[in-house]
Amino acid sequence: MRKRHGRRAQLQNGRLLRDILESGAPADAMFIFDDGPVTRGDFKRKVEQTAAWLTAHGIGAGDVIAVWLVNRVEWLSLLFAAARVGAIVAAVNTRYRAADVAHVVGLSGAKLLVLEPGFRSIDFPGILADVEPSSVPELRQVAIVGAGDIELNWRTVRFDAFQHDPKPPAPRDDADAPVLLFTTSGTTKGPKLVAHSQNTLTSHAQNIARALGLSAQEHSLLAMLPFCGTFGMASLLAFVAAGAPIHVLDAFDAQPAFDALRRARITHSFGSDEMFRRILALTGEQRPFPHVRLFGFAAFQPGWREFAALAAARGLPLHGLYGSSEVQALFAIGRADVAFEDRIECGGWPMSPEAHVRVRDMETGELAETGTSGELEIAAPSRFLGYFKNPAATSEATTADGFFRTGDIGRMRADGSFVYETRAGDAMRLGGFLVGPSEIEDELKHCAGVADAQVVAVEIGGQARCAAFVIPQSGALLSPDDLVSPVRARLANYKTPARIYFIEAFPVTDSANGVKIQRAKLR
Repeated sequence: MRKRHGRRAQLQNGRLLRDILESGAPADAMFIFDDGPVTRGDFKRKVEQTAAWLTAHGIGAGDVIAVWLVNRVEWLSLLFAAARVGAIVAAVNTRYRAADVAHVVGLSGAKLLVLEPGFRSIDFPGILADVEPSSVPELRQVAIVGAGDIELNWRTVRFDAFQHDPKPPAPRDDADAPVLLFTTSGTTKGPKLVAHSQNTLTSHAQNIARALGLSAQEHSLLAMLPFCGTFGMASLLAFVAAGAPIHVLDAFDAQPAFDALRRARITHSFGSDEMFRRILALTGEQRPFPHVRLFGFAAFQPGWREFAALAAARGLPLHGLYGSSEVQALFAIGRADVAFEDRIECGGWPMSPEAHVRVRDMETGELAETGTSGELEIAAPSRFLGYFKNPAATSEATTADGFFRTGDIGRMRADGSFVYETRAGDAMRLGGFLVGPSEIEDELKHCAGVADAQVVAVEIGGQARCAAFVIPQSGALLSPDDLVSPVRARLANYKTPARIYFIEAFPVTDSANGVKIQRAKLR
Protein backbone atom coordinates (compact mmCIF):
# COMPACT_ATOMS: atom_id res chain seq x y z
CA MET A 1 0.00 0.00 0.00
CA ARG A 2 3.00 2.28 0.35
CA LYS A 3 3.48 2.57 -3.45
CA ARG A 4 -0.01 3.50 -4.50
CA HIS A 5 0.19 7.28 -4.75
CA GLY A 6 3.42 8.76 -6.21
CA ARG A 7 5.43 11.35 -4.24
CA ARG A 8 4.89 11.58 -0.50
CA ALA A 9 5.77 14.13 2.15
CA GLN A 10 8.57 13.04 4.46
CA LEU A 11 6.99 12.05 7.76
CA GLN A 12 8.57 13.31 10.94
CA ASN A 13 9.43 10.50 13.35
CA GLY A 14 8.66 11.14 16.98
CA ARG A 15 7.17 9.77 20.17
CA LEU A 16 5.37 12.88 21.44
CA LEU A 17 2.10 14.32 20.21
CA ARG A 18 3.77 17.65 19.55
CA ASP A 19 6.15 15.88 17.14
CA ILE A 20 3.35 15.23 14.66
CA LEU A 21 2.50 18.94 14.61
CA GLU A 22 5.76 19.54 12.75
CA SER A 23 4.55 17.81 9.57
CA GLY A 24 3.37 21.00 7.88
CA ALA A 25 3.99 24.74 7.60
CA PRO A 26 2.39 27.11 10.16
CA ALA A 27 0.17 28.67 7.48
CA ASP A 28 -1.20 25.31 6.27
CA ALA A 29 -4.89 24.70 6.94
CA MET A 30 -4.88 21.93 9.54
CA PHE A 31 -8.55 21.63 10.48
CA ILE A 32 -11.57 22.99 8.64
CA PHE A 33 -14.59 23.40 10.91
CA ASP A 34 -18.00 24.89 10.06
CA ASP A 35 -16.84 28.28 11.33
CA GLY A 36 -13.64 28.26 9.28
CA PRO A 37 -10.12 26.88 9.03
CA VAL A 38 -7.58 26.49 11.82
CA THR A 39 -4.01 26.67 10.54
CA ARG A 40 -1.18 24.64 12.02
CA GLY A 41 0.19 27.81 13.60
CA ASP A 42 -3.24 28.70 15.00
CA PHE A 43 -3.58 25.27 16.54
CA LYS A 44 -0.15 25.32 18.16
CA ARG A 45 -1.09 28.64 19.77
CA LYS A 46 -4.41 27.24 21.01
CA VAL A 47 -2.55 24.31 22.57
CA GLU A 48 -0.23 26.73 24.40
CA GLN A 49 -3.22 28.79 25.58
CA THR A 50 -5.02 25.67 26.78
CA ALA A 51 -1.92 24.39 28.60
CA ALA A 52 -1.66 27.72 30.42
CA TRP A 53 -5.38 27.61 31.24
CA LEU A 54 -5.09 24.08 32.67
CA THR A 55 -2.13 25.09 34.82
CA ALA A 56 -4.03 28.13 36.11
CA HIS A 57 -6.90 25.83 37.10
CA GLY A 58 -4.70 23.49 39.09
CA ILE A 59 -4.20 20.72 36.51
CA GLY A 60 -0.73 19.20 36.37
CA ALA A 61 1.17 15.98 35.88
CA GLY A 62 -0.93 12.88 36.54
CA ASP A 63 -4.23 14.76 36.89
CA VAL A 64 -7.20 13.56 34.85
CA ILE A 65 -9.45 15.79 32.74
CA ALA A 66 -12.75 14.32 31.55
CA VAL A 67 -13.67 15.72 28.13
CA TRP A 68 -17.37 15.54 27.21
CA LEU A 69 -17.50 17.47 23.95
CA VAL A 70 -18.59 17.01 20.35
CA ASN A 71 -15.96 17.32 17.62
CA ARG A 72 -14.57 20.80 18.10
CA VAL A 73 -11.11 22.37 18.24
CA GLU A 74 -11.33 22.63 22.05
CA TRP A 75 -11.39 18.82 22.28
CA LEU A 76 -8.12 18.53 20.38
CA SER A 77 -6.44 21.44 22.12
CA LEU A 78 -7.24 19.82 25.48
CA LEU A 79 -5.63 16.55 24.39
CA PHE A 80 -2.43 18.16 23.09
CA ALA A 81 -2.30 20.54 26.07
CA ALA A 82 -2.75 17.67 28.51
CA ALA A 83 0.24 15.99 26.87
CA ARG A 84 2.24 19.19 27.33
CA VAL A 85 1.50 19.46 31.08
CA GLY A 86 1.58 15.71 31.80
CA ALA A 87 -2.16 15.37 32.44
CA ILE A 88 -4.51 12.64 31.20
CA VAL A 89 -7.70 13.03 29.15
CA ALA A 90 -10.61 10.68 29.84
CA ALA A 91 -12.79 10.66 26.72
CA VAL A 92 -16.53 10.74 27.49
CA ASN A 93 -18.96 9.68 24.78
CA THR A 94 -21.42 12.47 23.95
CA ARG A 95 -24.22 9.88 23.85
CA TYR A 96 -23.67 8.93 27.48
CA ARG A 97 -26.23 9.70 30.13
CA ALA A 98 -25.89 10.10 33.89
CA ALA A 99 -24.89 6.52 34.84
CA ASP A 100 -22.30 6.29 32.07
CA VAL A 101 -20.83 9.71 32.80
CA ALA A 102 -20.61 8.99 36.52
CA HIS A 103 -18.84 5.71 35.83
CA VAL A 104 -16.16 7.19 33.54
CA VAL A 105 -15.58 10.35 35.59
CA GLY A 106 -15.57 8.41 38.87
CA LEU A 107 -13.37 5.54 37.71
CA SER A 108 -10.83 7.86 36.06
CA GLY A 109 -10.64 10.09 39.14
CA ALA A 110 -11.10 13.20 37.00
CA LYS A 111 -10.52 16.51 38.80
CA LEU A 112 -11.95 18.58 35.95
CA LEU A 113 -14.82 17.94 33.54
CA VAL A 114 -15.06 20.00 30.34
CA LEU A 115 -18.46 19.77 28.66
CA GLU A 116 -20.80 21.19 26.05
CA PRO A 117 -23.51 23.63 27.18
CA GLY A 118 -25.85 21.76 24.83
CA PHE A 119 -25.88 20.19 21.40
CA ARG A 120 -28.97 19.54 19.30
CA SER A 121 -31.38 17.86 21.73
CA ILE A 122 -28.75 16.94 24.32
CA ASP A 123 -28.75 18.97 27.55
CA PHE A 124 -25.29 18.18 28.92
CA PRO A 125 -25.60 20.23 32.16
CA GLY A 126 -29.05 18.71 32.74
CA ILE A 127 -27.62 15.20 32.45
CA LEU A 128 -24.74 16.11 34.75
CA ALA A 129 -27.24 17.41 37.32
CA ASP A 130 -28.45 13.81 37.72
CA VAL A 131 -24.97 12.61 38.71
CA GLU A 132 -24.55 12.18 42.47
CA PRO A 133 -21.43 14.01 43.70
CA SER A 134 -20.59 10.99 45.86
CA SER A 135 -20.12 8.90 42.68
CA VAL A 136 -17.41 11.25 41.40
CA PRO A 137 -15.55 12.12 44.62
CA GLU A 138 -12.44 13.58 42.97
CA LEU A 139 -14.28 15.96 40.64
CA ARG A 140 -13.53 19.51 41.78
CA GLN A 141 -14.75 21.76 38.98
CA VAL A 142 -16.71 21.78 35.75
CA ALA A 143 -15.72 23.92 32.76
CA ILE A 144 -18.39 24.70 30.18
CA VAL A 145 -17.38 25.74 26.68
CA GLY A 146 -18.90 29.13 25.96
CA ALA A 147 -20.73 29.44 29.28
CA GLY A 148 -19.92 29.59 32.98
CA ASP A 149 -23.04 30.72 34.82
CA ILE A 150 -24.89 27.39 34.93
CA GLU A 151 -25.58 26.23 38.48
CA LEU A 152 -24.35 22.70 39.23
CA ASN A 153 -23.19 20.72 42.24
CA TRP A 154 -19.59 21.65 41.51
CA ARG A 155 -17.66 24.86 41.02
CA THR A 156 -18.44 25.93 37.47
CA VAL A 157 -16.09 27.97 35.30
CA ARG A 158 -16.03 29.03 31.70
CA PHE A 159 -13.59 27.36 29.33
CA ASP A 160 -12.17 30.54 27.85
CA ALA A 161 -8.57 29.50 27.21
CA PHE A 162 -8.47 31.01 23.71
CA GLN A 163 -9.27 34.48 25.04
CA HIS A 164 -6.07 34.77 27.06
CA ASP A 165 -2.38 34.72 26.19
CA PRO A 166 -0.46 33.84 29.36
CA LYS A 167 2.93 32.20 29.17
CA PRO A 168 2.48 28.45 28.66
CA PRO A 169 4.23 26.01 31.01
CA ALA A 170 7.40 24.28 29.89
CA PRO A 171 6.54 21.09 28.01
CA ARG A 172 6.99 17.71 29.67
CA ASP A 173 8.58 14.91 27.68
CA ASP A 174 7.21 11.69 29.19
CA ALA A 175 6.19 9.86 26.03
CA ASP A 176 5.28 6.64 27.85
CA ALA A 177 2.96 7.98 30.57
CA PRO A 178 -0.84 7.71 30.10
CA VAL A 179 -2.29 10.65 28.16
CA LEU A 180 -5.65 9.40 26.79
CA LEU A 181 -8.27 7.01 28.18
CA PHE A 182 -10.76 5.39 25.82
CA THR A 183 -13.73 3.40 27.09
CA THR A 184 -14.36 -0.21 26.20
CA SER A 185 -16.83 -2.90 27.12
CA GLY A 186 -16.16 -5.18 30.07
CA THR A 187 -17.66 -8.10 31.91
CA THR A 188 -18.55 -5.99 34.92
CA LYS A 189 -20.87 -3.02 35.15
CA GLY A 190 -19.61 -0.09 33.11
CA PRO A 191 -16.76 0.14 30.60
CA LYS A 192 -13.09 -0.27 31.43
CA LEU A 193 -10.72 2.59 30.67
CA VAL A 194 -8.05 1.83 28.08
CA ALA A 195 -4.87 3.85 28.65
CA HIS A 196 -2.70 5.06 25.77
CA SER A 197 0.49 7.10 25.88
CA GLN A 198 1.79 9.78 23.55
CA ASN A 199 4.09 7.15 22.08
CA THR A 200 1.35 4.62 21.29
CA LEU A 201 -0.84 7.31 19.73
CA THR A 202 1.95 9.01 17.77
CA SER A 203 3.66 5.89 16.46
CA HIS A 204 0.34 4.47 15.30
CA ALA A 205 -0.57 7.72 13.54
CA GLN A 206 2.75 7.72 11.72
CA ASN A 207 2.39 4.06 10.74
CA ILE A 208 -1.10 4.67 9.32
CA ALA A 209 0.15 7.65 7.32
CA ARG A 210 3.00 5.60 5.87
CA ALA A 211 0.91 2.50 5.16
CA LEU A 212 -1.73 4.54 3.32
CA GLY A 213 0.87 6.65 1.52
CA LEU A 214 -0.72 9.88 2.71
CA SER A 215 0.41 13.15 1.17
CA ALA A 216 -0.13 16.66 2.49
CA GLN A 217 -0.54 17.94 -1.08
CA GLU A 218 -2.83 15.26 -2.50
CA HIS A 219 -5.03 13.98 0.30
CA SER A 220 -7.64 15.15 2.79
CA LEU A 221 -9.82 13.58 5.46
CA LEU A 222 -13.49 13.97 6.26
CA ALA A 223 -13.52 13.42 10.04
CA MET A 224 -17.10 12.34 10.72
CA LEU A 225 -16.45 9.97 13.62
CA PRO A 226 -16.45 11.21 17.23
CA PHE A 227 -13.09 12.15 18.70
CA CYS A 228 -14.07 10.40 21.94
CA GLY A 229 -13.52 6.97 20.33
CA THR A 230 -10.41 5.35 18.90
CA PHE A 231 -12.04 5.08 15.45
CA GLY A 232 -12.28 8.85 15.13
CA MET A 233 -9.07 9.68 16.96
CA ALA A 234 -6.73 7.25 15.15
CA SER A 235 -7.81 8.40 11.69
CA LEU A 236 -7.55 12.08 12.65
CA LEU A 237 -4.06 11.77 14.17
CA ALA A 238 -2.84 9.91 11.07
CA PHE A 239 -3.74 12.89 8.88
CA VAL A 240 -2.20 15.28 11.41
CA ALA A 241 1.00 13.23 11.13
CA ALA A 242 0.86 13.42 7.33
CA GLY A 243 0.28 17.18 7.35
CA ALA A 244 -2.91 16.71 5.30
CA PRO A 245 -6.02 18.90 5.82
CA ILE A 246 -8.88 17.55 7.94
CA HIS A 247 -12.49 18.63 7.38
CA VAL A 248 -14.42 18.10 10.61
CA LEU A 249 -18.11 17.39 11.25
CA ASP A 250 -19.16 18.20 14.82
CA ALA A 251 -21.29 15.03 14.67
CA PHE A 252 -22.24 12.73 11.84
CA ASP A 253 -25.17 13.66 9.65
CA ALA A 254 -25.46 12.27 6.14
CA GLN A 255 -26.26 15.50 4.31
CA PRO A 256 -23.38 17.60 5.70
CA ALA A 257 -21.05 14.65 5.09
CA PHE A 258 -22.25 14.39 1.48
CA ASP A 259 -21.84 18.13 0.98
CA ALA A 260 -18.31 18.17 2.41
CA LEU A 261 -17.21 15.21 0.31
CA ARG A 262 -18.34 17.01 -2.85
CA ARG A 263 -17.34 20.57 -1.97
CA ALA A 264 -13.85 19.83 -0.63
CA ARG A 265 -13.15 16.89 -2.96
CA ILE A 266 -12.27 14.73 0.03
CA THR A 267 -10.04 11.74 -0.71
CA HIS A 268 -10.37 9.69 2.49
CA SER A 269 -12.92 8.99 5.18
CA PHE A 270 -13.61 6.30 7.76
CA GLY A 271 -16.87 5.16 9.31
CA SER A 272 -19.40 2.39 9.65
CA ASP A 273 -21.13 0.71 6.75
CA GLU A 274 -24.38 2.41 7.79
CA MET A 275 -22.80 5.87 7.61
CA PHE A 276 -21.63 5.30 4.05
CA ARG A 277 -24.97 3.72 3.17
CA ARG A 278 -26.80 6.88 4.29
CA ILE A 279 -24.41 9.14 2.35
CA LEU A 280 -24.76 7.16 -0.87
CA ALA A 281 -28.56 7.08 -0.54
CA LEU A 282 -28.66 10.88 -0.98
CA THR A 283 -27.85 10.74 -4.68
CA GLY A 284 -28.77 8.70 -7.72
CA GLU A 285 -25.57 9.61 -9.57
CA GLN A 286 -23.63 6.61 -10.77
CA ARG A 287 -20.24 7.93 -9.57
CA PRO A 288 -20.92 10.77 -7.12
CA PHE A 289 -17.41 10.99 -5.63
CA PRO A 290 -14.80 10.47 -8.39
CA HIS A 291 -12.06 12.08 -6.27
CA VAL A 292 -12.29 9.55 -3.39
CA ARG A 293 -9.23 7.32 -2.93
CA LEU A 294 -10.18 5.21 0.08
CA PHE A 295 -13.12 4.77 2.43
CA GLY A 296 -12.31 2.52 5.39
CA PHE A 297 -15.36 0.93 6.96
CA ALA A 298 -16.35 -1.19 9.94
CA ALA A 299 -19.12 -3.69 9.20
CA PHE A 300 -21.79 -3.41 11.88
CA GLN A 301 -25.04 -4.02 9.98
CA PRO A 302 -26.45 -7.09 8.20
CA GLY A 303 -25.94 -7.08 4.43
CA TRP A 304 -22.64 -5.21 4.53
CA ARG A 305 -21.07 -7.37 1.84
CA GLU A 306 -23.90 -6.63 -0.57
CA PHE A 307 -23.62 -2.93 0.23
CA ALA A 308 -19.85 -2.97 -0.36
CA ALA A 309 -20.42 -4.47 -3.79
CA LEU A 310 -23.07 -1.85 -4.58
CA ALA A 311 -20.74 0.92 -3.40
CA ALA A 312 -17.91 -0.43 -5.56
CA ALA A 313 -20.18 -0.39 -8.60
CA ARG A 314 -20.76 3.31 -7.92
CA GLY A 315 -17.08 4.14 -7.53
CA LEU A 316 -16.75 4.01 -3.75
CA PRO A 317 -13.58 2.08 -2.81
CA LEU A 318 -14.52 0.52 0.53
CA HIS A 319 -11.79 -1.22 2.52
CA GLY A 320 -12.41 -3.46 5.51
CA LEU A 321 -10.77 -2.55 8.81
CA TYR A 322 -9.93 -4.03 12.17
CA GLY A 323 -9.21 -2.33 15.46
CA SER A 324 -10.14 -1.99 19.10
CA SER A 325 -9.62 0.50 21.89
CA GLU A 326 -6.72 -1.63 23.11
CA VAL A 327 -4.73 -1.72 19.84
CA GLN A 328 -6.42 1.36 18.36
CA ALA A 329 -8.68 1.64 15.35
CA LEU A 330 -7.24 1.25 11.85
CA PHE A 331 -4.90 -1.36 13.28
CA ALA A 332 -5.32 -3.30 10.00
CA ILE A 333 -6.92 -2.68 6.61
CA GLY A 334 -7.78 -4.54 3.42
CA ARG A 335 -5.30 -3.80 0.63
CA ALA A 336 -6.24 -2.40 -2.77
CA ASP A 337 -4.20 -4.96 -4.69
CA VAL A 338 -6.15 -8.03 -3.53
CA ALA A 339 -9.45 -9.53 -4.65
CA PHE A 340 -12.53 -7.49 -3.78
CA GLU A 341 -13.93 -10.12 -1.41
CA ASP A 342 -10.66 -10.11 0.55
CA ARG A 343 -10.35 -6.32 0.54
CA ILE A 344 -13.70 -5.76 2.24
CA GLU A 345 -13.35 -8.38 5.00
CA CYS A 346 -12.89 -7.09 8.54
CA GLY A 347 -9.20 -7.56 9.28
CA GLY A 348 -6.51 -7.28 6.63
CA TRP A 349 -2.85 -6.29 6.97
CA PRO A 350 -1.51 -4.41 10.02
CA MET A 351 -0.56 -0.78 9.43
CA SER A 352 2.68 -1.24 11.36
CA PRO A 353 5.47 -3.43 9.97
CA GLU A 354 6.34 -4.20 13.60
CA ALA A 355 2.88 -5.59 14.43
CA HIS A 356 2.36 -9.29 14.95
CA VAL A 357 -0.97 -11.15 14.82
CA ARG A 358 -1.46 -14.76 15.75
CA VAL A 359 -4.41 -17.07 16.42
CA ARG A 360 -4.77 -19.36 19.42
CA ASP A 361 -6.96 -22.45 19.32
CA MET A 362 -9.49 -21.92 22.12
CA GLU A 363 -9.90 -25.65 22.73
CA THR A 364 -6.28 -26.79 22.79
CA GLY A 365 -4.64 -23.55 23.91
CA GLU A 366 -2.01 -23.98 21.19
CA LEU A 367 -1.29 -21.57 18.35
CA ALA A 368 -3.59 -22.35 15.43
CA GLU A 369 -2.50 -23.12 11.92
CA THR A 370 -3.28 -20.86 8.97
CA GLY A 371 -6.97 -21.03 8.13
CA THR A 372 -8.00 -22.33 11.56
CA SER A 373 -10.25 -20.07 13.65
CA GLY A 374 -9.36 -19.10 17.19
CA GLU A 375 -8.77 -16.08 19.41
CA LEU A 376 -6.77 -13.27 17.84
CA GLU A 377 -3.71 -12.15 19.81
CA ILE A 378 -1.82 -8.97 18.92
CA ALA A 379 1.53 -7.38 19.72
CA ALA A 380 2.15 -3.97 18.15
CA PRO A 381 3.46 -0.43 18.82
CA SER A 382 -0.18 0.69 19.00
CA ARG A 383 -0.94 -1.65 21.92
CA PHE A 384 -2.39 -0.04 25.05
CA LEU A 385 -0.51 0.50 28.32
CA GLY A 386 -3.21 -1.35 30.23
CA TYR A 387 -6.63 -0.83 31.77
CA PHE A 388 -6.48 2.29 33.92
CA LYS A 389 -6.50 1.46 37.64
CA ASN A 390 -7.25 -2.19 36.83
CA PRO A 391 -4.07 -4.27 36.89
CA ALA A 392 -6.00 -7.51 37.30
CA ALA A 393 -7.92 -6.96 34.06
CA THR A 394 -4.71 -5.91 32.31
CA SER A 395 -2.96 -9.09 33.39
CA GLU A 396 -5.90 -11.24 32.30
CA ALA A 397 -5.89 -9.64 28.84
CA THR A 398 -2.14 -10.01 28.30
CA THR A 399 -0.16 -13.13 27.51
CA ALA A 400 3.15 -13.96 29.19
CA ASP A 401 5.05 -12.80 26.09
CA GLY A 402 3.20 -9.48 25.82
CA PHE A 403 0.42 -10.14 23.31
CA PHE A 404 -3.04 -8.64 23.83
CA ARG A 405 -5.78 -11.25 24.02
CA THR A 406 -8.46 -9.58 21.93
CA GLY A 407 -11.45 -11.76 22.79
CA ASP A 408 -12.17 -11.80 19.04
CA ILE A 409 -12.39 -14.87 16.86
CA GLY A 410 -10.52 -14.87 13.56
CA ARG A 411 -8.13 -16.76 11.33
CA MET A 412 -4.85 -16.14 9.55
CA ARG A 413 -4.60 -16.27 5.76
CA ALA A 414 -1.69 -17.67 3.79
CA ASP A 415 -0.63 -14.22 2.57
CA GLY A 416 0.00 -13.00 6.14
CA SER A 417 -3.27 -11.09 6.56
CA PHE A 418 -6.03 -12.08 8.97
CA VAL A 419 -9.83 -12.14 9.05
CA TYR A 420 -11.97 -11.10 12.00
CA GLU A 421 -15.01 -13.39 12.28
CA THR A 422 -16.94 -12.65 15.47
CA ARG A 423 -16.70 -11.64 19.13
CA ALA A 424 -15.78 -14.46 21.45
CA GLY A 425 -17.78 -13.21 24.42
CA ASP A 426 -21.26 -11.88 24.84
CA ALA A 427 -20.55 -8.23 24.07
CA MET A 428 -23.10 -6.56 21.81
CA ARG A 429 -22.48 -4.09 19.01
CA LEU A 430 -25.16 -1.43 19.45
CA GLY A 431 -25.21 1.94 17.74
CA GLY A 432 -21.70 1.29 16.49
CA PHE A 433 -20.35 0.74 20.01
CA LEU A 434 -19.37 -2.45 21.79
CA VAL A 435 -21.59 -2.77 24.88
CA GLY A 436 -21.34 -5.20 27.77
CA PRO A 437 -24.74 -6.81 28.53
CA SER A 438 -24.18 -6.41 32.26
CA GLU A 439 -24.33 -2.60 31.96
CA ILE A 440 -27.93 -2.79 30.79
CA GLU A 441 -28.84 -5.77 32.95
CA ASP A 442 -27.71 -4.00 36.11
CA GLU A 443 -29.84 -0.95 35.28
CA LEU A 444 -32.88 -3.19 34.69
CA LYS A 445 -32.29 -4.99 37.98
CA HIS A 446 -32.39 -1.65 39.80
CA CYS A 447 -35.90 -0.99 38.48
CA ALA A 448 -38.79 -1.57 40.89
CA GLY A 449 -40.40 -4.98 40.51
CA VAL A 450 -37.50 -6.65 38.64
CA ALA A 451 -36.01 -9.85 40.08
CA ASP A 452 -33.54 -10.58 37.30
CA ALA A 453 -32.76 -9.61 33.71
CA GLN A 454 -30.73 -10.75 30.72
CA VAL A 455 -30.17 -8.90 27.46
CA VAL A 456 -29.06 -10.01 23.99
CA ALA A 457 -28.52 -8.31 20.65
CA VAL A 458 -31.04 -9.10 17.92
CA GLU A 459 -31.71 -7.75 14.45
CA ILE A 460 -34.72 -5.44 14.33
CA GLY A 461 -35.45 -3.50 11.17
CA GLY A 462 -32.05 -4.38 9.76
CA GLN A 463 -30.17 -2.99 12.78
CA ALA A 464 -28.63 -4.59 15.85
CA ARG A 465 -30.82 -3.69 18.84
CA CYS A 466 -31.05 -4.74 22.45
CA ALA A 467 -33.76 -7.18 23.59
CA ALA A 468 -34.32 -7.75 27.31
CA PHE A 469 -35.74 -10.77 29.12
CA VAL A 470 -37.03 -9.86 32.57
CA ILE A 471 -38.15 -12.02 35.48
CA PRO A 472 -40.58 -9.94 37.61
CA GLN A 473 -40.60 -10.10 41.37
CA SER A 474 -43.43 -12.12 42.88
CA GLY A 475 -46.68 -10.22 42.57
CA ALA A 476 -45.18 -7.39 40.48
CA LEU A 477 -47.22 -6.21 37.49
CA LEU A 478 -44.85 -4.69 34.98
CA SER A 479 -45.15 -3.27 31.51
CA PRO A 480 -42.29 -2.47 29.10
CA ASP A 481 -42.90 1.26 29.66
CA ASP A 482 -42.20 0.80 33.38
CA LEU A 483 -38.63 -0.20 32.53
CA VAL A 484 -37.77 1.68 29.33
CA SER A 485 -38.15 5.16 30.84
CA PRO A 486 -35.81 4.71 33.85
CA VAL A 487 -33.19 2.89 31.74
CA ARG A 488 -33.27 5.58 29.04
CA ALA A 489 -32.79 8.24 31.71
CA ARG A 490 -29.63 6.52 32.95
CA LEU A 491 -27.99 5.13 29.81
CA ALA A 492 -27.36 6.16 26.22
CA ASN A 493 -30.34 5.68 23.90
CA TYR A 494 -28.67 2.94 21.91
CA LYS A 495 -28.44 0.85 25.09
CA THR A 496 -32.17 1.10 25.79
CA PRO A 497 -33.98 -2.20 25.09
CA ALA A 498 -36.06 -2.13 21.92
CA ARG A 499 -38.00 -5.20 23.10
CA ILE A 500 -38.79 -6.38 26.63
CA TYR A 501 -40.16 -9.86 27.31
CA PHE A 502 -41.41 -11.03 30.71
CA ILE A 503 -40.59 -14.66 31.47
CA GLU A 504 -40.60 -16.97 34.51
CA ALA A 505 -37.08 -18.41 34.15
CA PHE A 506 -34.05 -18.26 31.91
CA PRO A 507 -32.99 -21.26 29.83
CA VAL A 508 -29.87 -22.74 31.42
CA THR A 509 -27.38 -25.54 30.89
CA ASP A 510 -25.08 -27.35 33.30
CA SER A 511 -21.36 -27.37 32.58
CA ALA A 512 -18.12 -28.17 34.35
CA ASN A 513 -17.90 -24.50 35.31
CA GLY A 514 -21.42 -24.25 36.72
CA VAL A 515 -24.87 -23.33 35.48
CA LYS A 516 -24.83 -21.02 32.46
CA ILE A 517 -27.65 -19.05 30.88
CA GLN A 518 -28.18 -20.00 27.25
CA ARG A 519 -28.09 -16.64 25.50
CA ALA A 520 -28.42 -18.36 22.14
CA LYS A 521 -31.88 -19.58 23.13
CA LEU A 522 -32.84 -16.10 24.27
CA ARG A 523 -31.83 -14.75 20.85
